[in-house]
Amino acid sequence: VQLQASGGGLVQAGGSLRLSCTASGRTFVGYTVAWFRQAPGKDREFVAAVRWSGGVTRYSGSVKGRFTISKDNAKNTVYLQQNNTNAEDTAVYYCAAGRPILSAIDQLALYSSWGQGTLVTVSS
Repeated sequence: VQLQASGGGLVQAGGSLRLSCTASGRTFVGYTVAWFRQAPGKDREFVAAVRWSGGVTRYSGSVKGRFTISKDNAKNTVYLQQNNTNAEDTAVYYCAAGRPILSAIDQLALYSSWGQGTLVTVSS
């Protein structure tokens, strides 16, 4: 499955932004779709994930309560709503699709398809 991430940009601290990840070539049915992020000089880290079938979601501790991952079946798109952003959220955000088991949903290596990344910059 080919992924296209969009929606990044510049936002002030405390503001909101919504990222989108759209699939082409096939649907997300049967996949888990996740967002990862990579800040300058840091490793890529898990942010959030949603299972397309059933809608189970998981979040990293650093974004839980501020970010919301959701899906639109008709548009074959996954969203990451970012609220109450802070400087530590500045990163390139990547969407990914794979079939990890639930207990390993945050494992980067288990995702086989990746989008190109979209930059989010939070200004303080």
